[in-house]
Parts: sequence; C-alpha cells; structure tokens
Amino acid sequence: MKDFDIRNGNIGRLLWEFSLPAIIGMLVMGLYIITDRIFVGQGVGAIALAAVTVAQPIMTLMMAFGMLIGVGATALASIRLGERKIQEVERIAGNAAMLLIVLPSLIAIIYYSFSEPILKMLGASQEVLPFARDYMHIYMLSAIPGALSPGLNNFIRAQGNPRFSMITQIIGAVVNIIFNYFFIFHFGLGIKGSALATVLAQTISMLWVLSFFIHGKSTVKLKFKYFKPEFPLIMKILAIGFAPFGMQFATSIQQMILNQTLKFYGGDLALSAVGIIMSSALLFFMPIIGISQGAQPIIGYNYGAKLYPRVLETVRKAIFFASLFALIGFTVIRLFAVSIVGLFSAGDPALMQLAAHALVTFFMLLPIVGFQVIGANYFQAVGKPIQSTILSLSRQVLFFIPLLFILPRFWGIEGVWKTAPIADILSVTLTGTVLFFELKKMSKKNLHTDKLE
Repeated sequence: MKDFDIRNGNIGRLLWEFSLPAIIGMLVMGLYIITDRIFVGQGVGAIALAAVTVAQPIMTLMMAFGMLIGVGATALASIRLGERKIQEVERIAGNAAMLLIVLPSLIAIIYYSFSEPILKMLGASQEVLPFARDYMHIYMLSAIPGALSPGLNNFIRAQGNPRFSMITQIIGAVVNIIFNYFFIFHFGLGIKGSALATVLAQTISMLWVLSFFIHGKSTVKLKFKYFKPEFPLIMKILAIGFAPFGMQFATSIQQMILNQTLKFYGGDLALSAVGIIMSSALLFFMPIIGISQGAQPIIGYNYGAKLYPRVLETVRKAIFFASLFALIGFTVIRLFAVSIVGLFSAGDPALMQLAAHALVTFFMLLPIVGFQVIGANYFQAVGKPIQSTILSLSRQVLFFIPLLFILPRFWGIEGVWKTAPIADILSVTLTGTVLFFELKKMSKKNLHTDKLE
C-alpha cells in the first residue's frame, strides 16, 4: 500500500483492504479456543467444559507473555527494516526467539510444580479438578510452540508477507479441528485428546513458521549467535510490548475472578455456561477488533500528516462498520441463543437453559461495544498510550471486576450475568466523553490549519 493511497484513497475501500486480513486472522485465531470447547462439550460433557473454562486464565496469561515479546519485538524490527538494518533485525529476532522459549518454559515449570493449588485458585471444584488436571498437564506441553508460532509469525507479517502469516493461522486451526474430532470421537481420548490436538496443531504451526526463516524467502534469518540475551535490547522489546501484555494480563485476572465468583454463586454448571459465553464472544468480537486494527494505520498516517478530516472520516466509518458487526452479533444471539448453546452441549437441558439465558443477558448491550473498541483504539493510533490504555482496560478492570464483587451480593448468579451490560454502558460513556473532547480539539486544529493555508 503506497503512501499516496493512504493519504488520498477512498477511506471506505482503504478500511476494508486493511481490515479484511485482520478480521480473517482474528477469526481463525478464535477457532483454536472455540473448537476445543465445542468438541469437549459435545464429546465429553458439561464438567469437562467447565474444566477448560477453569484453564482459560492460564492460556490467556501465556498469550499475554507471547504478545509482550511478539508485539514488542515486531514493532522494533519494523523500524529497523525501514532503515534496512537487517543485522539489527536478526539480533532482535534472535533475542525474541530466545525469550519466547525461556518465558513459556518458566510458566510451564511453575504450573507443573504447583498445578493443583493453581487450578483450585482458578475455580476448579473437586469434581472439575481431575478433568482440568488432565487437560492442562498435556496442554502445557505446547508452551514453547504456542509462543514461538504466533511470536515469529509477527516477523513474517512485518516483512510484508501477510499471506504466509495468514496461512500459518489457518493451518493451525484446521489441524486442531481434525485432531480434536479424531482424538475425541474415534480414539475416545476425552479431554486429553482435545489438549493433545492443540499441542500437535501448535507444533505443526511452529514448524511451518520456522521453515519460512530456514528455507523460505525471509530476508531475516534466525541465527543462534543472536540467541544470547542483550539486556538493553530486551528492555526495549518489553517496553514496547507492555501495553498489549497489560490488557491480556488484566483479562487473565478478570477470568480468574469470574471463575471464582461463578463457582460460589452458580457451581460447575455456571462455569460451563461462561465457557460457552466466552467462546461466543470470540466470534462476535473478533471482526470488531479486526476493523480497529485495520483503521489504526489509516488514522495514524493521516493524523501525522495533519489530514484531520480524513481522520474523522476513518473514525466515523470504523465505528459504523464495527457497530454493524456488533448489531449482527446481537441479532444472532437474540434469535439463535439456544442453537448457539447447542453447539457446545450434548443436550444437557440444565446447561442449555442456564447458558441460553446467560448468553442473552451478558450481551444485552452488544451493539454499543463497537464504538468503545474503536474509540479506545483511536488514541493508540494517534500515539496517546495513556488514554488508550485507560479506555482499553476500562470495561474489564475499572468496571467489570468491581461490579463482580458488588452485583452478585444483591442478585446472586443473575448479578454475574448483568455485570457485562452494565460495564459496557459505563465504559462506552467514559470512552464517548473522552473521544468527544479529543475530536473537538482536533477540529479546532483543522480550522487553525485551514486559516494558515
């Protein structure tokens, strides 16, 4: 994409050209989690589904550390690629690969050393604990490939090869689906089979990514001499990657508190229900996040070029498309809640009734969420990380977690489900207020620029 296109091209067309690969990538990424839960729910049962839900905070935490290294190193490498400093990029890639091996290994060692107390802390009851242990003891074998594959995949995208990067994600998702099906339904491995499917899928994805660097057309090579830690370089990587890490880490804490609250007020069945809710959320939120990622470079470039009307147009259209996807998701949930739950449940009537009601309540205000995501992303695009971080974390940290401690005391399990729509309206109000004053200030800048011209 040439600078001329971003500066002068049709905003709607640009937005789709940038967003569509991101949307596809995000949806494929979501298939990893959704596939596991569909096959576990259908092939093993509600208790096993609760076990996977209990394990989710650990998986999110591992994803957080992957983003800490992957996003930070890629951003730094992109700058060096622009400067044509290939050796510098290889040093960054070597240190990133080393960290993507060491940090997940440490997490795995800590888990295996204290697995039972960790799983209990995450909400596992005595009935759920054996299933959660069986799942996580195998799943943690994917710690290194599960970090290396997406982490190094970012370097492929940074080199201008998004197609190969997208194929990597598709391969992993397809392999995961195939292995889940055979291991659970044909070999009778139960929840262990689902975990093994994930391990094999992520290992194959990692080998595919490594092949690009070893035998492919990569301008950047992985060289073992650069695996030696360079602490100034590592600190730069960690500093740049801290914002997405913080958001994922906060999500992990949120999931842990949510699991404990559900265990207290609703038991194992409520844990199974929230597993279905969070899986559904992936499908409905991923297109919105894809649009926000697509809008980011368009907003950032035109903001830097002081083309403020184009910035405003991009924000408006991004909000419109994100809200449209959110509205479609809301409509699908309203019309097909029972059918959605049925994908994850082998006909358990108690789970079907609870999860369908929870799904409708949890996403009661889904149509307004698109505005909040785009609004928070705008500040990241224009280089205002403080506002971006506060708004990005507002829903899950500032509002959702405190409400989890308050509402169930009055409404029981119903209070847990209502936490989400109340957090949505509060975070949208905060985002709308901050964004209104920011865009008003930008409009004044535009008037001043016009007068000077």
